Amino acid sequence: MEYISSKNIFLLLRDTLKLIDRRPMNHGSRVGYLLCKMLECKGGYEQYELADFLMLATLHDIGVYKTENINNKLNYEFKDILPHSVYGFLFLRNITPLDDDKSRMILYHRVPFKQIQGAHYDYFQETTLLTLAEAAEIYHFALGNYKFDHNMFRRQEGTFYTTQALDLLETCVREYDVFEHLNDDSYQKEIDAILEYMIFTNEEKKKYMETLMYCIGFKSEAEVVNAVSSLCISQNLAQKLGLGEEDSEKLYYASLIHDIGMLSISRDIIDAARKLTDEEIALMRTHVEREEKILLNRMDPEVVKIATAHHERCDGSGYPKGLREEEMNTEQFILQVADVVTGLSCDRSYRKAFEKDQIIEILNDEMARNKLNKNITKVFIDSYDEIMAQAKDEAKKTLEMYNILGLKYEAVKAKLSGGQ
Repeated sequence: MEYISSKNIFLLLRDTLKLIDRRPMNHGSRVGYLLCKMLECKGGYEQYELADFLMLATLHDIGVYKTENINNKLNYEFKDILPHSVYGFLFLRNITPLDDDKSRMILYHRVPFKQIQGAHYDYFQETTLLTLAEAAEIYHFALGNYKFDHNMFRRQEGTFYTTQALDLLETCVREYDVFEHLNDDSYQKEIDAILEYMIFTNEEKKKYMETLMYCIGFKSEAEVVNAVSSLCISQNLAQKLGLGEEDSEKLYYASLIHDIGMLSISRDIIDAARKLTDEEIALMRTHVEREEKILLNRMDPEVVKIATAHHERCDGSGYPKGLREEEMNTEQFILQVADVVTGLSCDRSYRKAFEKDQIIEILNDEMARNKLNKNITKVFIDSYDEIMAQAKDEAKKTLEMYNILGLKYEAVKAKLSGGQ
């Protein structure tokens, strides 16, 4: 069963990152448009290939979410280009289905042509076009219509930019008036039309959905560990309860994305080592509604219902809709239990993780007060040691993956900067 289209996979990934900060993705969309128009002028590309390059260009600055102060664009775009380029390359290569050569476009997207002309990979020419497309977008909006002249880049022909890229940009301006389309936002309709040709296999879709979960790591690697633990607990409970294949799959996708709305919440609130104010609690709770807003009309509605009910409770005291037990299903109950257990078993800024006996005591109290589904909670308690051992193992693997990513980041950055 198709739970999400290829086009919506991309839109969901883009808009999830916008929850952190809209600017890198808005910039990326405009750069993607310019790149696609240059590729159209060049010729020889199928529509689905243009869609792939549009996605890649939109995500070309993804590394800034982890490595940079997003407000300091001047620094990461012009002065210290390596951190976000290297991390973005490694993240896309190791987390997403993108192959090594396409990921290299991110690695070299701000490197002058003269420095990489000896590089050998399949998308070298497309990288040189991306480099110019980004520079053109940045200067166009920095200087404004009256001061910006795309011919200014000719001064760096053969050093920073290739003659082919400069000629293609000239053609785009002459034949498509691309900068005017950027000015009036009409380029977005062209982007939407290109995305209709995006094609992912089911395995690629699954991988990109997992990428959404890992995006939480741009704010906190600990939160990704929590998400992985919750996913593992959900899947174990589904198996023990004998859920059918289709229901288990819906639960799997819902578990992956159930906390992406937290990306919209300030770290000052999430990491507060104190009791939150009523206003802060209210703001924290908006993460579910923000998540639902970007999921609706993109994912299967049943998956959305499961994901956005993880803070609901059987007695109607949960949020955001105050659903009662008779209004919810098994998959929603499972995710609620998994989310509660994950929260109790992980360290928080204001307390240490609870021990097994404490967690079970709290769960028994939640059942007694009709907060959590009794049957599912009992199944978890009866299998506590087995389920939690697997969850901790998966959490450990996730941390190891991030550690390896960090080591690779330092190694690649050192190599490109002339280090050992």
